[in-house]
Amino acid sequence: MSIRSLPVRPDLDQLKHQAKELLAAIHSGDSDALAELREHHPEPTMDPPSIKLAGAQLVLARMYQANSWARLIQAVNLANAIWSDDLREVLELVNRNRNLLYEATLIRSDSNWGPPMTYAANLGRDRLVQALHEAGATDHRSAWGRAVLQGKIETAKLLVLLLGKPAMPDDGLGGPAYTLSVEGTLYALGVGARVYDDNGKLLAPVDVVLETDGRNPAAKHRILELYEQHGVVYPDTPVMALHRGRIDLLAEHLRRDPALLGRTFSHREIYPSEMGCLDPINATVGTPLGGTTLLHMCVDYDEMEMALWLLDHGMDANARSAVGAAGFGGYTALFATVVSQPNFWMNYRNRGPYIAPFTELLLERGADPNIRASLWKQLHPGHAKHADGARHEYRDVTALSWGRRFHAPIFVSEPALRLIEAAGGAE
Repeated sequence: MSIRSLPVRPDLDQLKHQAKELLAAIHSGDSDALAELREHHPEPTMDPPSIKLAGAQLVLARMYQANSWARLIQAVNLANAIWSDDLREVLELVNRNRNLLYEATLIRSDSNWGPPMTYAANLGRDRLVQALHEAGATDHRSAWGRAVLQGKIETAKLLVLLLGKPAMPDDGLGGPAYTLSVEGTLYALGVGARVYDDNGKLLAPVDVVLETDGRNPAAKHRILELYEQHGVVYPDTPVMALHRGRIDLLAEHLRRDPALLGRTFSHREIYPSEMGCLDPINATVGTPLGGTTLLHMCVDYDEMEMALWLLDHGMDANARSAVGAAGFGGYTALFATVVSQPNFWMNYRNRGPYIAPFTELLLERGADPNIRASLWKQLHPGHAKHADGARHEYRDVTALSWGRRFHAPIFVSEPALRLIEAAGGAE
């Protein structure tokens, strides 16, 4: 099915332009456009040349999972009114179509931004939350969860008051764990969220903190510290010391194990099952981490201070990952500077030109830009719109060719590639 998804902040002018483009494509006999017409128009046997703009708009609306062009326009206008904190426009729209208050989602069926009040809670629009509550909205619990996830604590407090009783606390830590919100974590713990249940089962989402696709080392360290203060016991391993940003603990591991800096660690050691972690696809990373060294991990987790400490204490900038039975592995941390999670967020947020600090650091410390290795990568399903979800293999590549050939360019750092090329790197 040819389904499209609206962005969190949709553009009405762009949608109007898309409808005109679709109409032109239908009239020109474009095969994809004709297939979309047959799939989404209520009269699929109608003659394509007779389709008017209204027909193309209807097809486009259904591709965006709305039942009509008017409904799509309502969703776009309401989303933009909430984003702009335009109380008058929001109330006019929901009073004109009160069904908007109760529909499961506002902008698309797979969106977790939810219906209008939940959408407003994501943004911390307290007066809109209050007004939508008074208008009859009923999605208080999902709105509370999104407010906590986004660190909108005053909004979360307001929703508790509107509910008349506290929201369920046991699931309150998951949202701020995913977004690495210290404020949300503090609030959830403060209203009673527990880190263990009555039977001693771990409730604190340590796995989410370790596996989230966001990167914010200071917030990650603080959240793990808060969990510990409330009773969570972590494995005493070098990798967990790195996750926690605890150089003191890592130094003790190095004292006990002088060969530590040359060791590689399995996926399960990096993401321990006792902390609730699952398989490698659930661990959202760029260059694979299973079988890598602590230095590789520092690059993907954006742990610059830890990386400097490791290198200053004898870590080899050319330390390679383990090689598996199928021949994949042998890559250095330099590969991880090219394809990584931090690169994804830099590119996703369109932050423009930026330096590649880990690439610079590793090259300064002697990283060889022409080491060759073999890698395979399958992206998490959450990144499906940036890739095809399949397993891709890259054999006998350098860091430069790893980046040039990677199937999801949004994970690739062009500044890193330029630095490696300037250092003599070749494909």
